[in-house]
Amino acid sequence: MDLHAKYPGLDDLKRRAKQRLPLFVWEYLDSATGQEATKHRNRATLDAITMMPSILHGEIEFDTSVTLFGQTHPLPFGVAPVGMSGLIWPDAERQLARVATATGIPYTLSTVASADPETVGPCVDGKGWFQLYPPKKPEIRRDLLDRARAAGFRTLVMTVDVPVASRRERQTRSGLTQPPRMTPRLLAQIAMRPAWAMATLAHGRPRMPTIARYAQDKPGLPPTEHIGYLLRTSPDWDYLRWLRDAWDGPFVVKGAMDPNDAPKLEQAGVDGIWISNHAGRQFDAAPGPAEVLPAMRAATMGRAWHYALAALGLDGPRHLIEMFQKDLQANMGQLGLETLRQAAGRLR
Repeated sequence: MDLHAKYPGLDDLKRRAKQRLPLFVWEYLDSATGQEATKHRNRATLDAITMMPSILHGEIEFDTSVTLFGQTHPLPFGVAPVGMSGLIWPDAERQLARVATATGIPYTLSTVASADPETVGPCVDGKGWFQLYPPKKPEIRRDLLDRARAAGFRTLVMTVDVPVASRRERQTRSGLTQPPRMTPRLLAQIAMRPAWAMATLAHGRPRMPTIARYAQDKPGLPPTEHIGYLLRTSPDWDYLRWLRDAWDGPFVVKGAMDPNDAPKLEQAGVDGIWISNHAGRQFDAAPGPAEVLPAMRAATMGRAWHYALAALGLDGPRHLIEMFQKDLQANMGQLGLETLRQAAGRLR
């Protein structure tokens, strides 16, 4: 099957994913908080960026590679962390990690993923990124860092934009709880999606094994909270400095949006700033990352990989990479660019 003919764009994969996922799973993946104004603003601010085309450059040899933290990647994007990926599609973490690593792009594993570092580690070839939701107890922090390092995760990503739980109305309306509780309502939704149901039945109910050793599941938590909230804290600058000292590899802070914080983060020894408003899932009055991008110079991507995986299984992420690569090269051709560094001069 020619996937580029049948699914030429991300929206096609998104529609296909929605057709294959139970409603409560779709709402978990696709929803944001409040009226979802921030989620829509993220898209609108990206669409508002224009670049001036350039002509008569002849044949161009495209170089889409980037070098980050001493590693050269063939493409300028990676797989962002999504908690409970295994709820969206069974074994999502390992499948996405394998595709990303085979392509040479980064894969980031969440602390609250459905697979632990020990399970995903063999799939990342010693080049994985690990996203840390900050635990309160120092002994848990140290143990998580040791486990991530031993499993082959070389870049640590500290999430700072979830100081408290958010309210996600779409998730609540769908009937989802943490951990998922099989009510008649959810069972009815599952019955309408046999492919997801059979795959999940074969793989088992998704959990959060990375943090399972530190606490027991407590059923009936609100749909936007989970066991991780029982272990986490709202970090401060001292916490960040402690983490910087404890980690001997590249250190990234995810969730910074205020350009005034950038110098402080640099002084604290942060190697990278990952601009993110948590895909609009935490605060519905935040600016879009593209609005602060000129001052912060960073970017991120998350839901797209899970739309692709839910739509087409393992073929989905591979197809998505090809789609992004072809689109990137087509746009570079219109702009007359050989390398991505040349793009800055074409922004309007």
